[in-house]
Amino acid sequence: MDNPSRSERSRNAVLQAAIKVISRDGPGRLTLDAIARESGLSKGGVMHQFRTKEAVLKALLEQQVTYFEDFSNRYMEKARATSDQPELATQLATVWEATIKSNSAALGLLAAMVENPSLMNAPREIDVKRIKAIKAEAKDPELAMLRWAAARGLLLSSMFGLSPLSEADRNRLFERLLDDKQWTALEQPKAASKAASKAASKAASKPAGAAKSAAASERPARKPRAGT
Repeated sequence: MDNPSRSERSRNAVLQAAIKVISRDGPGRLTLDAIARESGLSKGGVMHQFRTKEAVLKALLEQQVTYFEDFSNRYMEKARATSDQPELATQLATVWEATIKSNSAALGLLAAMVENPSLMNAPREIDVKRIKAIKAEAKDPELAMLRWAAARGLLLSSMFGLSPLSEADRNRLFERLLDDKQWTALEQPKAASKAASKAASKAASKPAGAAKSAAASERPARKPRAGT
């Protein structure tokens, strides 16, 4: 085996060992020594690949990002020909894929948040760009964001073991989120959506007293009692 192949094999062994340690012992127990024991490599062999634990966690996140970016790119080729909202369709399908493969993604995410929350900056920036693209193509950006947010909720509840849904139920919900025809009737034009948001914001900003006064002014005057 040549050196590049051996190095890649060792790198993958370290990452798989890290996931096993996090799964079994929790993210707080992840150390280079623990990774070495789990992987069967020497600590020097582990440090040849990753100098610090943070480097291991960063690599775990990058591995997940790379996998799902590749999945998204492949799905987008199909979505452009089958959906009026290919960006949304691609992200819904990618989130569904992440739900199916949630174990390693969840462990890497959890460990990164515990160890160094700043490691989440890069995935967050990717999501910001995705949201911008989804809004730009949508007839009703708010409805598109609701579909995206629902999918993310299904993912996160599954990742952290909080979902009461069966796998079959979850899959049916993803299928419905992906089916544009089931959402067309609910779409509002962008102008109508903005007007509704503006009206709701204006109503929410009124003082309680003003709202009561307005309601009182709309009540019909009481009829005078007989004899007064």
